[in-house]
Amino acid sequence: MKNIHRQAHSLLLERAALYPVVTVLGPRQSGKTTLCRLAFPHKPYVNLEQPDTREFAIEDPLSFLAQFSNGAVLDEIQNAPALLSWIQVQTDARPQNGQFILTRSHQLQLNAQVTQSLAGRTAVVELLPLSLYELETAGLFAPTSDNVDQWMLRGGYPRIHAQHMPPEVMLSDYFATYVERDVRQLINIRLLREFGQCVRLLAGRTGQLLNHSGLGNEVGVNSNTISQWLNLLEASFLVFRLAPWSVNIGKRLVKSPKVYFYDIGLACWLLGIKTTEQLKHHPLRGALFENLVILEVLKSLRNQGLRDPLYFFRNSNGVEVDLFLEHAEGLQMIEIKSSQTIAAPFFKNLKAVSEMIGSRVKSQFLIYGGPAAQERSKVKILPYWQTASIVHRSAASK
Repeated sequence: MKNIHRQAHSLLLERAALYPVVTVLGPRQSGKTTLCRLAFPHKPYVNLEQPDTREFAIEDPLSFLAQFSNGAVLDEIQNAPALLSWIQVQTDARPQNGQFILTRSHQLQLNAQVTQSLAGRTAVVELLPLSLYELETAGLFAPTSDNVDQWMLRGGYPRIHAQHMPPEVMLSDYFATYVERDVRQLINIRLLREFGQCVRLLAGRTGQLLNHSGLGNEVGVNSNTISQWLNLLEASFLVFRLAPWSVNIGKRLVKSPKVYFYDIGLACWLLGIKTTEQLKHHPLRGALFENLVILEVLKSLRNQGLRDPLYFFRNSNGVEVDLFLEHAEGLQMIEIKSSQTIAAPFFKNLKAVSEMIGSRVKSQFLIYGGPAAQERSKVKILPYWQTASIVHRSAASK
């Protein structure tokens, strides 16, 4: 299996030089273990998914950690959360940065324990599935205006690319394992069939405003259950919610978030899309392309250790801009179109919203499915594979 250089590699080393503990957080199969073992090849590696190892860590944490006087890589720490308090004791007794590297695949119960036990002692690095830049640098995918559908079907899970696995096989196993193992572990859920139906319906709502009651009616559960399931899906890195920008500008703005998937390939699989021909003619292709671009922005932010907030804009008159990236110097507005050709109406909402917001707008972008970068009327036009350059610009300005 080919090792793919991850952009977060240098970030992980930087954080380990500053903190005694670094927690690498991200979805299962996103490459956390590979990244940590490559970044810290001389540290002992411990897999807490292994039953006997997990039992030892849970029943006798002090003796377990005594094996690692200089620290270790502890994989899937959520399986033995009591270790966190003992790690605090050990790192406090012998202050030294970069001792323990922890990985975990969800953010539910463990968040409170990390906050209580390792507050001020751990940095958090988020590792999401592969970005286009990472795949292109590894020579595994060369994005063009003609192969975007191929990328969307594959998504970013490393095994699909490094092992040349058929995406429908890997993603089917991934989702089945997630529902049967992780969901049962995280919450005492009995409605597994309804839960799976909910996730598939969410894929059909990619890029749309969330309506808990409407979704609950379709699944056959109440809106509180939908809220609980959404929290679970977000905590385990299957979906994320994009909040509406809500600063008062004298116009009525929507208050509901939108939903997107952390992996575009999984969203396609959940929709039953198996070929590029099916995707090319699918009514949700534009929404999936939008998901792709927003996800590339999010990956680029996380790979640089940035947490600039992301929003979308929509008012009661239906004027909408797909993505706002907000940072100290102002707003970057991003409109997303899957078309390979540029049309004048693509700029209409950017212009209208820019006039509403005024000087807070720093820059405007149009990301599209075509091949050429250009600039028109103060709008920078970029092909989808150059999306990350937007974030690099904002990072450089900090």
